[in-house]
Amino acid sequence: MNQGQEMFYNFFMERAKDDKKEEAQRLLAESFARQDAGTFDKAYLQEIMPQYFEVIKTEAAEELKQAMEHFASRL
Repeated sequence: MNQGQEMFYNFFMERAKDDKKEEAQRLLAESFARQDAGTFDKAYLQEIMPQYFEVIKTEAAEELKQAMEHFASRL
């Protein structure tokens, strides 16, 4: 896991619902593997985003949306 991935991991896990932490870790592991393989693109991000929002606390949705939009702008 590189430094940027670790920062996002910590950010995301702090906002994940307690009963969804394992699923959140799985989603992040898959996304990081795709980044490392060079297969993480805007299409994949659009596909995976709804799953990200399902595992985070409701009050963190806007904050996550902003972070994801920032990341997407760099793809």
